[in-house]
Amino acid sequence: MRAVRIRILLALLVLVIAGVGAWTLLPEKDGEARAITVGTTDAVTSLDPAGSYDAGSWALYSNVFQSLLTFEPDGATPVPDAARSCSFVGGGLRTYRCELRSGLTFPSGRTMTAEDVKYSFDRVKKINADVGPAPLFSTLKSVEADGMIVTFHLSEPDATFPFKVATGAGSIVDRSRYPSDTLRTGNQADGTGPYRLTRYVKGEVAALRPNRSYKGAVSRTGNPVELHYYPDGKALDAAWKNRQIDVATRTLTPDVLAGLNPSDPDQRVSESDSSEVRNLYLSTRSSSPLHDVRVRRAMAWLINREQLAASVYDGTVDALYSLVPAGITGHTTAFFDTYPEPSVKKARQLLTEAGVQVPVHFTYGYAIGRGSGAEEAAEIKRQLEASGLFTVDVKGYEWTDFQKRYAAGKLDAYAVGWVADYPDPDTFGAPLVGTGSSMNTGYSSKDVDALVTDSRRYADRSRVTKDFRDLQQQVADDVPLIPLWQQKEYVVTTEDVGGGQYVNDGTGVFRLWKLGWI
Repeated sequence: MRAVRIRILLALLVLVIAGVGAWTLLPEKDGEARAITVGTTDAVTSLDPAGSYDAGSWALYSNVFQSLLTFEPDGATPVPDAARSCSFVGGGLRTYRCELRSGLTFPSGRTMTAEDVKYSFDRVKKINADVGPAPLFSTLKSVEADGMIVTFHLSEPDATFPFKVATGAGSIVDRSRYPSDTLRTGNQADGTGPYRLTRYVKGEVAALRPNRSYKGAVSRTGNPVELHYYPDGKALDAAWKNRQIDVATRTLTPDVLAGLNPSDPDQRVSESDSSEVRNLYLSTRSSSPLHDVRVRRAMAWLINREQLAASVYDGTVDALYSLVPAGITGHTTAFFDTYPEPSVKKARQLLTEAGVQVPVHFTYGYAIGRGSGAEEAAEIKRQLEASGLFTVDVKGYEWTDFQKRYAAGKLDAYAVGWVADYPDPDTFGAPLVGTGSSMNTGYSSKDVDALVTDSRRYADRSRVTKDFRDLQQQVADDVPLIPLWQQKEYVVTTEDVGGGQYVNDGTGVFRLWKLGWI
């Protein structure tokens, strides 16, 4: 109990200094407990669901907004959330229809109707933000609304469309509060999710209070929660060690993660498999020094993933050798099969065939404060330059600036983590290597696009294995990216907080409502 009292006194001092409302500590009239504080290095790009396609933003959306569908813990199939029911209509997987739950109300007091759903999907496509989720809806042709019924018409068969509806891209907004053709600005978000956002300071804090009028897939809304955002892993480490937060997730530094002891009585440690990956993306544009596929293949012959995982990440990640990670249908080891071990000789031979001047000089960008990005960049630079075949200019950028730069094609190479949008190999296909992909490497392959399209014809997702095996081999041959590693999921809580093991599970949903005081 002593630790709890100390945290309360420290928090009271912070509130006095900052002038923050005391509802996060004192019980509400309806019996709410004090807020659970969660620390993360993830950043929120935008509070508007039409304006972001990243883990930090979608983690917040999972709690503040509702989509028609969602995923249950460890579930592989979407289930109704804002919808009462959803299903494909007729044959051909081209028409998808949902009936909304009744009585869903926005913070403004407005009742949600199918018009709000149509409005939300239409504006994502219309705004088409540079770092927004519009690419997810590439097969969505039009949306119809009729009372509480919404019908989606698709341009081609797409069995994965329900999965996409269940993501943060499918967040339903109040059409009276969000402009139809531009992103909403400010520090407010109006959704019908398990929580309501009561306070937000960009890069610092998001205060969430249970939404007592919530109706959906979540059976019980949780405690008040405060998300605290830290600029890097070291700052998160310090906050955790000083017990300024009750929960630490995504991401403590590798040395701290490697030293976590599940038997420590002062904390609870949850470690689980994850489908989060990190890839090195390579520009294929004619203006890039990496344009020639032989140059990119040469790089693939030089990257030592095992050494990267050991030296930079202290063994807290696993080396990854293909586009689709382990645990997801269709996973292979295409890059290991094609480039089984580092070889300077084979890399040099490819560059000689390409007729390029050696060493090949290119720029490598990374996001400052995003995990161990700086250390990772330094190790990759060291590996490539040790061959004598490449010289690498490494440059770090603030997260939002970094996103804009790679979205505009201004970087030759850049490493980005990818959290699965949903538990299906399709989330690693078109968004990463399809024509017009979110990673914007300039890569386009008719073979890859055809495999993605063909895989979406199967409602039985176990039947897509061959398509994705072929796709992964094509990517290993063309090298628009080099897989680096696959993440393990860690959530650490104080001894008096339970539910940490349920917060992240690879379905793309961040379940803050699972956290509770013990």
